[in-house]
Amino acid sequence: MYSKKPKFVWMVLLSVLVLVLGGCGTNNESKPTVSQTIDTKTERSLTIAASFYPMYIFTLNIAKDIPNVNVVSLTKPTTGCLHDYAVTPDDMKNLEGAQILVINGAGMESFMDKVISQIPNLKIIESSQGLTLIQGDGDEGVNPHVWLSITDAITQVKTIGDQLAALDPVNAPKYQENTQAYIVKLESLRTKMHQTLDGVQQRNIVTFHEAFPYFAKEFNLNTVGVIEREPGSAPSAQELSDTIEQVKSLEIKALFAEPQYPAKAADTIAKETGAKVYTLDPIVTGPMEADAYINLMESNLVTLQEALK
Repeated sequence: MYSKKPKFVWMVLLSVLVLVLGGCGTNNESKPTVSQTIDTKTERSLTIAASFYPMYIFTLNIAKDIPNVNVVSLTKPTTGCLHDYAVTPDDMKNLEGAQILVINGAGMESFMDKVISQIPNLKIIESSQGLTLIQGDGDEGVNPHVWLSITDAITQVKTIGDQLAALDPVNAPKYQENTQAYIVKLESLRTKMHQTLDGVQQRNIVTFHEAFPYFAKEFNLNTVGVIEREPGSAPSAQELSDTIEQVKSLEIKALFAEPQYPAKAADTIAKETGAKVYTLDPIVTGPMEADAYINLMESNLVTLQEALK
């Protein structure tokens, strides 16, 4: 059975709870790489923590039905995108019992850097490793929302599956089997969405915040405006005016808000332009179910069919 970490480690970890993430578009600093393996022949159980909602859903599928392998979400499923996030005591309790942490990377979990440094035996799987990242505006660094491209999500799933198999070789065949089965589902979803969206005539969209560049790239959509660069940070009067003029000039009929945030600014633009507000989900909250990513993407497809027709 895995030994409990000494109490002084817990106290050290609590001392860094004031660390704050400066937004999703942080610099893509290097992360620890996985090394060595975990001997699940002699250990009773393995706990894999996932940093936040989409990483939890991906890992849940990959570790499905493997005895004594437990997947937990480091953050609450209602946390959403990790903008300005600070680690909580509950997060640290989840991490304290884990041997592996699955992260998105690309700067999304920068708030965890000093916490992770206090747990040298924790294995880190960075699922965005090797992906081509989109640069944010100005000094925002890279955009980390890679999971919203189904193609990139498939690569993330493969990376997680490969590295879990390497870390836990006893269960490697099952990780690989689950990974391939989930990738087949994701490939089917990608085909379905492309068949529907590749032929739409209206390709200009205005989104709520900078969550959708990878999604737009996947489906060849043109993001002509972003209402709030950072959720909770309302656009200035000039930014709002510029977006209204852009929506009018391009004759955009659809604005996309997100279910996790108030749509006040989007409603204002809609009132001034006659555009309609729709909800597009960035898949950062939702049910803790294995098919949640696929179901939420299919809901997005229905929304886009209506909005872009």
